[in-house]
Amino acid sequence: MHSIPAIALAAFLIVNGVAHFVRPDYVRRLVPSWLGRARLLVAAGGVALIIDSVLLLVPRSRAAGGWIAAVMILVFVVAHLDGLARAVTERPRRARGLASATAKVLLNFAYIGWAVAVATTA
Repeated sequence: MHSIPAIALAAFLIVNGVAHFVRPDYVRRLVPSWLGRARLLVAAGGVALIIDSVLLLVPRSRAAGGWIAAVMILVFVVAHLDGLARAVTERPRRARGLASATAKVLLNFAYIGWAVAVATTA
């Protein structure tokens, strides 16, 4: 039963990793401008997500894959926090943009919880 959340997380990460290559322009827009090298970061992030998915699918490396996923998602929260900050400063009257940016940050913390749960039950 513990493998179902891990396999689901692996599938989620694979889809997101592939999206880095299928829709790179969309993903690049999420990279904070102050980080620079958006193309490199998007490609590296996509590769890392896919590699971590493999770790999650192998029972012996599942715990490590869960912890790595949690850390990666935490790093990705930086992009969503940057988006939230931009929504607050650039478009304070657009409630939809602010709500969307807030939801992305909160959702990523839920994903971190999911990854930690996989890591601790593996």
